[in-house]
Amino acid sequence: MGTILLPAVIVAVIGLVAGIILTIASKLMYVPVDERVAAIRETLPGANCGACGFAGCDDYANALGEDPEMSTALCPVGGALVATQIAGILGVEAGSVEAKVATVMCGGNFGVTKQIMEADRIHTCKSAKMFYGGQWACPYGCLGLGDCALVCAYDAIKVVNGVSKVDRDKCVGCGACAKACPNHIIDMISEKSKVYVACKSIAKGAKTRKICSTGCIGCMKCQKTCKFDAIYVENNVAQINFDACKNCGLCAKECPTGAIVNLRKKKAPAKKAEPAKAKEA
Repeated sequence: MGTILLPAVIVAVIGLVAGIILTIASKLMYVPVDERVAAIRETLPGANCGACGFAGCDDYANALGEDPEMSTALCPVGGALVATQIAGILGVEAGSVEAKVATVMCGGNFGVTKQIMEADRIHTCKSAKMFYGGQWACPYGCLGLGDCALVCAYDAIKVVNGVSKVDRDKCVGCGACAKACPNHIIDMISEKSKVYVACKSIAKGAKTRKICSTGCIGCMKCQKTCKFDAIYVENNVAQINFDACKNCGLCAKECPTGAIVNLRKKKAPAKKAEPAKAKEA
């Protein structure tokens, strides 16, 4: 009987001592938790995309708890609703959120650009970039193998006809696709911006014309026609200052290759009034 009782007593004593040690350690090593940070973390969407400028939602929540003057509107995924909720937790005014969308600055699909090889054994844009720059003649365009689509958690970007396309209605502006693109041809621009240059080729116009019929040739016609000094040509490619752009679309009309995209909805032409029927004689 004693051979069974003694080990049981020893185990019980060890458990008791360990419990006492853990209790004392928890008191001595206790780190106070800011309930506001926990509440903010619950409010954030949990995308951990880094679009706010921090490593993830946890870091952003901690930063908000430490700095009451930090903007509550840095999360593009949560948008205005989350910014307002966080402001309520902190007891501050909510900042304004500028909604952004991913925009593919390339229009080089199968129909307009030249393909120099078949990349049957290459399945990612990253690997294609390392293998002679990819399958397309233009080294600056979309590689078309969908690394951006793979990282998008919102099904907002897909490869269509060899080039990535963004569904603006689904895009939350997290920027994951932009980070995944090895050619850096996906930009995050304001949702209000409807006009952009779908080309990032810095090759001279004559070379661009040979490899892509919709590439920017740096002719400067867009720059000359813009009334707001919002578009300029630099390194052989047109670039738009979105802060100055009014979305008028004049540059897109003037572009000889169609490299400038205008997403502004065109107004339907007014219906002509039907002529009054002639009175019966």
